[in-house]
Amino acid sequence: MSQRKYLERYFLDGRLEISNNRAERSIKPFVIDRKNFLFANTPRGARASAIMFSLIETAKENGLNPFKYLTYIFTHAPNMDIKNDIDALQQLLPHSVPKALKAHA
Repeated sequence: MSQRKYLERYFLDGRLEISNNRAERSIKPFVIDRKNFLFANTPRGARASAIMFSLIETAKENGLNPFKYLTYIFTHAPNMDIKNDIDALQQLLPHSVPKALKAHA
């Protein structure tokens, strides 16, 4: 009975979810990899892990296949002058990559 007002709010607003399963599933990869973070025992290792997770999640959010996107970046970035040419860096961003990298392609 003490939770009645919260339950009523759930029934009145169909956008509310009764559980947080969706939120928990979205962080599951990070929870699973928690032990892997133990190997990032230096600031450089931690920074590298953060960069990799950022690239992978960015690919997913933009509808790209993460493996194909990382392969594209790792094969094209070494041949680009991204430090001096901002346009070169733009070519590596998700909205500029070839359509073949899309997750459904």
